[in-house]
Amino acid sequence: MSPAFDPRELGDELDPNDHLNLQRVALRLEAERPVPAPAFRGDLRRSLVGGARPSPRPARLRAQIAGYALSGLLLLAAGASSAAGFGPLAA
Repeated sequence: MSPAFDPRELGDELDPNDHLNLQRVALRLEAERPVPAPAFRGDLRRSLVGGARPSPRPARLRAQIAGYALSGLLLLAAGASSAAGFGPLAA
């Protein structure tokens, strides 16, 4: 019996033949499961054991942050002024 397959999870709705068939399918799926290529596994192991290297910061990160903050503030100001009745979207 496979350790990944627990017949108790299926409940009592199935008859014993269905339990046996499902157990066979589970064993077959585990046996036929594809294994990643050795090169991929080696690269994965090296990246996990070596620790994650921090990704480089994008160029002009501070300028991008300032631009996003300024555009957000402008949108908030436009929304607030429109809600007050005198902005670009005022009714």
